[in-house]
Amino acid sequence: MSGNTGLRRAVITGIGAVSPNGIGREAFWSATWRGQSGVRRIQRFDPSPFPVQIAGEIVGFNPADYISPKDAANVSLVVPLAVAAAREAIEDAGLDPHRMTLEDRRKIAVLIGSGGGGQEFVERQYALYYSGHLRQCSVYTVPSATIGTLASEISMHFGFRGFSHLISTGCTSSTDALGYAAQNIRCGMAEVVVAGGSDAPLAPLILKGFTLMRIMTTSWNHAPERGSRPFSADRDGFVLGEGAWMFVVEEYERARARGAHIYGEITGYGSTCEAFHRVRLEENGEEPARAMKLALDQARLGPAQVDYVNLHGTSTVLNDRIETRALKLVLGRRAYQVPCSALKSIIGHPQGACGAAGVAATLLAMRDRRLPPTLNLDVPDPDCDLDYIPHRARETEIEHAICNCIAFGSKNSALILSRLEN
Repeated sequence: MSGNTGLRRAVITGIGAVSPNGIGREAFWSATWRGQSGVRRIQRFDPSPFPVQIAGEIVGFNPADYISPKDAANVSLVVPLAVAAAREAIEDAGLDPHRMTLEDRRKIAVLIGSGGGGQEFVERQYALYYSGHLRQCSVYTVPSATIGTLASEISMHFGFRGFSHLISTGCTSSTDALGYAAQNIRCGMAEVVVAGGSDAPLAPLILKGFTLMRIMTTSWNHAPERGSRPFSADRDGFVLGEGAWMFVVEEYERARARGAHIYGEITGYGSTCEAFHRVRLEENGEEPARAMKLALDQARLGPAQVDYVNLHGTSTVLNDRIETRALKLVLGRRAYQVPCSALKSIIGHPQGACGAAGVAATLLAMRDRRLPPTLNLDVPDPDCDLDYIPHRARETEIEHAICNCIAFGSKNSALILSRLEN
């Protein structure tokens, strides 16, 4: 039963994934619960000049399998990643855009979360310009560089005529997109929303920008899969990643009427801003905790009903410590009893798509009654003393879960996912 009495209910009927550790929903999930890392030495360009040479990079993905070669030359990699994940989610939900009437397609909206959108495409265009290859620059440089166009690419590819919006709030982008999708369904503004996140930040200048901030690990170029170490005392920064995780979010009665498989329900969403700093978190953890509390309140749940938390878990010293503190604030003593894990230990940090990645992992964990592990948690940290499911997956039931995200600009967002009662 939904906690949102009197409102329509928002359920997830389709999941698609293109991840550094697996292309396709089941490949991603199998690798995730088995703890198979997608972090590797960067292959897309020569990382030798950089102190950081590893990333959660997708290999074996061919954009031409999802969009035309002409389109691939005129958009960022973020577009085919999103199209591929959206296609899988739509098929998984049992929807066929080719057989839909115009009126049906007008009822399907798109809400995408992305932190950087086409930044790597823009970087390629500047490289062409400044290297004297002006004629090779894309005629679509401006629209493809405009972040909101990513949502339009999904709408145009599938012919969806509902609203087509992009949310860009840093690392909370796809969490916010899913939260807004659920809100639109609850209030009757939409029947079906294709929502999720896609980011492709692997490019030389972007890597350089992150290294200048000194928030990425420089210690594990020799052993990439060990580089992302959330909550371990020897962590020294995050690992950049990329990918797309997309969903079909649907009104419950509609989904039930057509016999759709339902993975779970979005029962709560909360978001806050510390108004504190561009990149640094405030030590007290109050606003991340309040975002989770707002989500729990909307779902009409208390700490005793939380069975699992999918953490932001970046592997930076500050973030992990404060997120741990925030979880204690919102759950009290229950925080020590609730298992939680950090997906970024397995796939790196795919920026604005990370929230969607966590939602996909949590829904599949709910389905299979198996919690994904936190890799590389080798050295106990007295400031990070919760149950982070180290090293190996754990078999258990999940009724209600928190998916938490924290972003640059003092932003915090959280979702509550609930398994439907029979």
